[in-house]
Amino acid sequence: MKKATSPAEVGRILSDVRRKGLSIGLVPTMGALHEGHLSLVRMSLARSDYTVVSIFVNPRQFGESEDLDKYPRTEESDSKLLEELGCDLLFAPVAGSLYSDADRTRVSVSSLGDHLCGASRPGHFDGVLLVVAKLFNMIRPEHAFFGQKDAQQAVIVQRMAADLDYPVRIFIGPTVREEDGLAMSSRNRNLSREKRSKAPGIRTGLLEAAEAIIKGERDASILKMKISDRMTAAGFKIDYVECVDGGTLQPVQSVEGTILLAAAGKLGSTRLIDNIALKVGPEGATETLLEFPGWSRYER
Repeated sequence: MKKATSPAEVGRILSDVRRKGLSIGLVPTMGALHEGHLSLVRMSLARSDYTVVSIFVNPRQFGESEDLDKYPRTEESDSKLLEELGCDLLFAPVAGSLYSDADRTRVSVSSLGDHLCGASRPGHFDGVLLVVAKLFNMIRPEHAFFGQKDAQQAVIVQRMAADLDYPVRIFIGPTVREEDGLAMSSRNRNLSREKRSKAPGIRTGLLEAAEAIIKGERDASILKMKISDRMTAAGFKIDYVECVDGGTLQPVQSVEGTILLAAAGKLGSTRLIDNIALKVGPEGATETLLEFPGWSRYER
């Protein structure tokens, strides 16, 4: 596995890859890798000739009161995991190689970031989009891989890629979970033993709401109450519980089409998110991924 720490190094390495006619897959991460990240790397290895994983704790997507300094950094163990998996290139830039004080350009997708995590983390998705746009420009992948756990991010990135005509196909990987159902996250390691035992309450609430939909419930307010009740009982300080359209991310009153049940809350100082996406129609409801191939004009 090769390693690069600057855009110039990445350019030199990937120019040789492109001359060979190899397709490039990109898995953007902030490190502290777990099985959720590794599942996306495996997706890239299966679909692309050459896989690039980026590790960059992006300061632009953290608010002033958020945990940038506390975010786990485990590059040595991350590198070992990626090498064992067969990753071709690890791109681990320092912030100074991607940003400067002279920067004035921002990337934003209107309306999709107004609700859910965007409401409580203003500017977060603009920071995500800026770094993803930079990575797309530097690496020029044919394929890019994002996780369903960060569903709002996945939808917004797909929208940006389509609107700006990036020649990249976005793939969404299913949420990878611990044995008790908790979505894998780098922040899970910050939970105390007591809080960790209560954390699956967010998943339990989402499952109860999804089961209600499968049985015929269509009233979003009832579904949200089921999730809220379970989270409250587990000790969460709720940030949001929402039922939104899977494409526009706007709240709905009645469940129909592709919908997203999404929740976020804190256990102590640790913020957790989770979601379930469902396709709901006359014949019933089935779980799905918020992957929208039709948004891309580059079906490769």
